[in-house]
Amino acid sequence: MTEKRKLLGIIGGLGPASSAYFYELITEHTKAARDQDHIDIILSSRATTPDRTAYILGQSGDSPLPAMIADARSLEDYGATAIVIPCNTAHYFIDEVRRSVSVPMPSIITETVRHIAKRGFRKAAILATAGTISSGSYEREFEAFGLDCAVPDEAGTKRLMEIIYDEVKRGIIPPASELYEVVDPMFASGCDCAILGCTELSLIGKQMQDDPRIVDSLTVLADCAIRLMGHETTGFPPFYA
Repeated sequence: MTEKRKLLGIIGGLGPASSAYFYELITEHTKAARDQDHIDIILSSRATTPDRTAYILGQSGDSPLPAMIADARSLEDYGATAIVIPCNTAHYFIDEVRRSVSVPMPSIITETVRHIAKRGFRKAAILATAGTISSGSYEREFEAFGLDCAVPDEAGTKRLMEIIYDEVKRGIIPPASELYEVVDPMFASGCDCAILGCTELSLIGKQMQDDPRIVDSLTVLADCAIRLMGHETTGFPPFYA
């Protein structure tokens, strides 16, 4: 009998642009000399999935969980041997989604905090949606790893939400200076790294790849997914290797 082929399932559409960038990251950074050397991937991009932050903050009663569970089950039925969700805010629902399938489902947040611990950082600034910050998802993971973290003040969180919802989700990629306006005060107050903890922010992170203090959660998840599928990575910035 031949070994079952590995197939990566992606619950995407959360949002669509970051899902497309995640696919691009995996393709660009998988060591390959021909088409057949790449990873087999099935991407479900359900853009109509209800907004995660609105539900977590109680601004909407429309839960994204049923759509996420349906997508996970569809991916498993198709043959996915592992599933990833390139969305930090969706981590709020990951335990219930995991229980709906029988294949591994690594967490973008757990993998990002593990990456930070490996690199020896001690205190991370979390740049994320108000939903992710309100849920405490990153704080719990940092506590489990014995590390410290900080979130922006109210004005900083408001600015991040404007960048995410009023710019990136509308197809406008602002300059990295807009993110540095939020994170520079956090560096000055003792943070030694900053997490792009929303995958929309990863689209701005393309401009920040030379700054070793910036940890892109989507890049971390891409690296994890490639290795999970048994492939070698290539071309990541040296501090992601």
